[in-house]
Amino acid sequence: MWPFRRTSESTMNFRRIDADFAIAGQIQPDELRSVADAGFQAIICARPDDEEMGQPSFRQIAEEARKVGLTAVHIPVSGQLTEGALIRMEQALEDLPRPILGYCRSGARAGSLYGAIMRAAG
Repeated sequence: MWPFRRTSESTMNFRRIDADFAIAGQIQPDELRSVADAGFQAIICARPDDEEMGQPSFRQIAEEARKVGLTAVHIPVSGQLTEGALIRMEQALEDLPRPILGYCRSGARAGSLYGAIMRAAG
């Protein structure tokens, strides 16, 4: 799926939105080292657990993220963006070290959260 197609098993693709934020489709626990090596300091997961069979839980991702020095935040979005999700995203963007990688199934929800906060900030 464009632009998140993996070119090899060890290569993770992401799309940079700006200098502080990028998006990706679902990441796997064994890819967290690559995320850190790409220079990211934190990750935001916009995907609810158990959305799809075989999907790693946020807990699994967060445990591996911690091992490689990344901060992980879970802001699950199912359907429309809610006020609660937007408040949590705004707080995460204030608190987390940058750059940040946001992910979900395709990257769209993570990007929508970020875009909504950036539009609100003017």
